[in-house]
Amino acid sequence: MNGFKGSAAKMQPDDVVATAHELDIEPAALRAVMSVEAAGSGFDAAGRPKALFERHHFYKWLKAQPEKLEMAVDAGLAYPKWGEKPYPKGSEAVYGEIQAAYEIDAEAALLSTSWGLGQIMGSNWKATGADSVVVMVREAMESEGNQLRHMANFIKSAGLIDEIQNKDWAGFAKKYNGPAYAQNQYDVKLASAYERFSA
Repeated sequence: MNGFKGSAAKMQPDDVVATAHELDIEPAALRAVMSVEAAGSGFDAAGRPKALFERHHFYKWLKAQPEKLEMAVDAGLAYPKWGEKPYPKGSEAVYGEIQAAYEIDAEAALLSTSWGLGQIMGSNWKATGADSVVVMVREAMESEGNQLRHMANFIKSAGLIDEIQNKDWAGFAKKYNGPAYAQNQYDVKLASAYERFSA
């Protein structure tokens, strides 16, 4: 994956507004989601897509391959339930985990990581409109515009337009971030970010 580095092209100023209009939602609402998920930027300081490796997902993808699963568990890269250990601090540490997982099973590592502006899980590659998880990640490496398109396609595919239009942040967070959303106060953060961007 070439160190997970591509062109790393930034968004154009009008991209968010145009995408929000396509989705029939307020630009402030879309900016709120981007702000909470990736602090409003799709790339880290090294020019890689912002990412987060999910060890419990890696465990799930490797369950049918006991030897690889054992390697991953021994390396601290896989366990059955979310939240068993804290996430690593900083992008270098995150990519250290992704690279180590990639060397055990490349596809499972990509599927087990959330990518870019919308922090879309690799396992949701079909909902982003990409042809495969590899294509999704390569597109995310190329531009924030691609990441924004992935996010918009996922929001449509997951049926989340109504929640955003109605500012039902709890309903949105439950589908977007999973049933444990309240532990991280995603709904509260989204509401706060929306108020900030719509002011």
